Amino acid sequence: MHARPGKSALYEQFAADGITHMFGNPGTVEQGFLDEAERSDLSYLLSLHEGVAVGMADGYARATQRPGLVQLHSGVGLGNGIGMLYQAKRGGSPLVVLVGEAGVRYDAMDGQMAADLVAMAEPVTKYATRVVDPASTLRVLRRAIKMAMTPPRGPVVVVLPADVLDQLTAEPAVPTPLPSTRVAPAPEEVTRAAETLLAGRRRLILMGDGVSVSGAQRELAELAELLNAPVWGVNDSEVNLDHTHPLYGGQLGHMFGESSARVVRDADAVLIVGTYVFPEVFPSLTDPFAPDADIVQVDLDAYEIAKNFPVGQGLVADPRLTLAALSAEVRRLRPHGAGGGHPRGAEPARPPGP
Repeated sequence: MHARPGKSALYEQFAADGITHMFGNPGTVEQGFLDEAERSDLSYLLSLHEGVAVGMADGYARATQRPGLVQLHSGVGLGNGIGMLYQAKRGGSPLVVLVGEAGVRYDAMDGQMAADLVAMAEPVTKYATRVVDPASTLRVLRRAIKMAMTPPRGPVVVVLPADVLDQLTAEPAVPTPLPSTRVAPAPEEVTRAAETLLAGRRRLILMGDGVSVSGAQRELAELAELLNAPVWGVNDSEVNLDHTHPLYGGQLGHMFGESSARVVRDADAVLIVGTYVFPEVFPSLTDPFAPDADIVQVDLDAYEIAKNFPVGQGLVADPRLTLAALSAEVRRLRPHGAGGGHPRGAEPARPPGP
């Protein structure tokens, strides 16, 4: 591969990954990097505030299911974007945030806008790093794209010192390999989960944005209908279930744990899929579920399973494949319908049609 400056090679990597838009608010230390944009097919969308740039990229990433590329200006720009980065982390939005910096050679000078940018970014990102060797510029960017796009998705920050980007690199720009996470649970685990849910008389489903990331909206609706279970949104900002669906219950409270407890406390069989529980500002410190409730949790993020409250069965698996398998097993076990009622306080928003 021919050697060229890292600031030019980055655009080759964007092209290799099909990244066509960058949202940002630039400053002086990024001038050389941004000059290269004129020689690429990438569109730069200028915002007047970093929070807006991050928010635009967040919406773009959600709508396209592709990485949202953001460019921020050193410590002040990153500082202005931190609030929206926090929201992107909570929402699992796959952002790749490039933060400019004067240069590694100025580390000892404590110059204007100098800050530990990685330390600033770590609390509000999935991963944060800094490029310090020109021979690894593209390697680090590909790692960032992979981490942002791999469940649990989230924002990743890469600090780009200007003096490193000015140096030559011979790294090839190749598409970032994204590992498949279409993992199905073992058949015996599906049977156990289906039996658990069918044994309940007051069933409840709690959903989150892992459903939409997996493309499992149809599978969720089908299983809810088979179980006659109301569905409530938890960490739920996408259309994970049509809000006009007869079994849609609404959103749980995001302020006080008592609000969520009123919905879940009477359920005796609960399926949690694609969400963590519970994202309130003042969460309940005691288990809001009934003592005899049987809980099944499905998520590709093992950290979220039983994070705050015990569950009877946790499945680290793709929601779409798991929900489809559960529907098939419910049909096999109960071909004439599952029956069951609705937990008090969790009744769907509108009664089912005839």
